[in-house]
Amino acid sequence: MSTTSLPTLKDATLARDGRVAVLTLRRDDVRNTLTGTGLVDDICAALEWANACEGLSVLILTGAGSAFSAGGNIKVMRERSGTAASFELEQYYRRGIQRIPVAMRRSEIAIIAAVNGPAMGAGFDLANMCDIRIGSTRAQFGESFINLSLIAGDGGAWFLQRLVGTQRAAELTLTGRVIKAEEARAIGILLEVTEPEALMPRAQEIAAQIAAKPPLAVRYAKRTLKLAQEQSLEDHLETCASFQAILQKTGDHLEALGAFFEKRAGDFKGK
Repeated sequence: MSTTSLPTLKDATLARDGRVAVLTLRRDDVRNTLTGTGLVDDICAALEWANACEGLSVLILTGAGSAFSAGGNIKVMRERSGTAASFELEQYYRRGIQRIPVAMRRSEIAIIAAVNGPAMGAGFDLANMCDIRIGSTRAQFGESFINLSLIAGDGGAWFLQRLVGTQRAAELTLTGRVIKAEEARAIGILLEVTEPEALMPRAQEIAAQIAAKPPLAVRYAKRTLKLAQEQSLEDHLETCASFQAILQKTGDHLEALGAFFEKRAGDFKGK
């Protein structure tokens, strides 16, 4: 298993236990806003680290305190809107918060959002970039940019439509309506809703189920799911043939076959 050292983070903490890591946003003083803090750098550094850890299969992303993430810092936004030129604001987005969706898209491991509280604006989009989302009963969600006469500058429309379809995405985007956890589950944003104290145990339980699988297969399966969103069927079948040929020549595939026939748990090495 890879022993890649944990990165140094400013406003988040990262912990690892075997094949599972937990990234916790720790700026509750500003409700874990992604701008005006070091969280963009921290999230991107954690994702880069995770890709380099060959033995890692799952990253759980959650927030400390009352919110998952309030998205953009409105005070910082007002200051920049009043002083920066349009071209400066454009570069601010490209070199700032837009790094998160790019890093998320490049992620090779499963990412579970454990949404502990409100996820608003870019915080909502951050949750939607994850592979699996579970939320506590305290979770709320809002694609709230329209309320500030803005759009989602972090690609939120791209992710939201793929989760809930074009019509529901249009309703949430154009009204800026805030929804609670149960409605989020009903429309496909959340997989499950838990009581607050059960959120992280349940996230860890799902993570453990994934982490028990062959780690190379987890990474290739994650890649397959992402590519399938954009490829034609013919191109996707070509990709599947290549990936399957690679996996069938791994030691973990042979170990999985042995475990199946011997009716035991597999001992996978990620090779």
